[in-house]
Amino acid sequence: MSLFKLCMLFLLSTPLLAQTPVECVRVVSKSVERQVRLPGELLPYLSVLIHAKVTGYVDNVNVDRGSVVKKGQTLATLAAPEMESQIAEAESKAHAIELQRAEAAAKLAATKSTYDRLKAASATPNGYEGSIKAAQSSVQSLKTLEKYLTVTAPFDGVITERTVHPGALVGPSSGMGVLPLLRLEQVHRLRLVVAVPEPQVGGIVRNARVPFTVQAFPGETFYGVVSRIAHALDQKTRTMAVELEVTNSHLRLASGMYPEVLWPVRRDRPALLVPQTSLVTTTERIFVVRIKNDVVEWVSVARGTAAGDLVEVYGPLRDGDLVVRRGTDELREGTRVKINLPATN
Repeated sequence: MSLFKLCMLFLLSTPLLAQTPVECVRVVSKSVERQVRLPGELLPYLSVLIHAKVTGYVDNVNVDRGSVVKKGQTLATLAAPEMESQIAEAESKAHAIELQRAEAAAKLAATKSTYDRLKAASATPNGYEGSIKAAQSSVQSLKTLEKYLTVTAPFDGVITERTVHPGALVGPSSGMGVLPLLRLEQVHRLRLVVAVPEPQVGGIVRNARVPFTVQAFPGETFYGVVSRIAHALDQKTRTMAVELEVTNSHLRLASGMYPEVLWPVRRDRPALLVPQTSLVTTTERIFVVRIKNDVVEWVSVARGTAAGDLVEVYGPLRDGDLVVRRGTDELREGTRVKINLPATN
């Protein structure tokens, strides 16, 4: 074989030596904190529909929608004529029994036999003492129910709904078709409920202060504190409900608003970052061009989230690896190149 042929075989079987220089950068490993925009919902800290505990007619309503009330404040009064007659009847019965007992006591002094007979009668369950106690208990029970004709606020809050007016028949919530009187909500504190997607669940930090905005106040930022975590994913949406407590002392925010929450995304491990221009996307895969020992390698990666001019990547890369700044599939694997590493990198 001639010397020319031997040289050609050597050149064909050996990677090319000096090629066009390629600009490279190093893979950077660092912690990345960013924010994703998630929808939320503001709810009252406490909310209750107020029903009457006894059946009656509305006599007066002392509050209306928007009224700020204190715990124990009278909200409405009811009238129940039947109850008043029942109380009068029970009191009359108790009084009659008292008179009978007094009359019996007078007769006790008349004869010994009468005394023994009446004493035996009073010792039985149907005696005067038992009857009097039963009558007094009935009166007390009715008077306790009578107190429920005055409806009071169970906590500090704001009346957000009024559904009845004087003359309306109201009663316990178990009654069919019985209207509630009012809706009371505590809105000086609010619950901000955020559905956090599964990929961000690992970064939830209790007591973290999280910013959010609402359409009612453009350009203004509010804050809530992470207070309650569901610790379970919704099977349909694959999200976890997280509650933030929001102070609303000036009542500027309202329950029912849908804020945009700037949710912080934190990772336990540092992320690998490369310039976005380093990613090469084909119909088959996404890869970066790594230079190892001056030889081109294609390394398949998965794209993460952007962090400025850089982007997170997931794949068999390491901190400090050299990748081509402007990746291209024209740099074929196995090609030998000359590295140009800017000093500012």
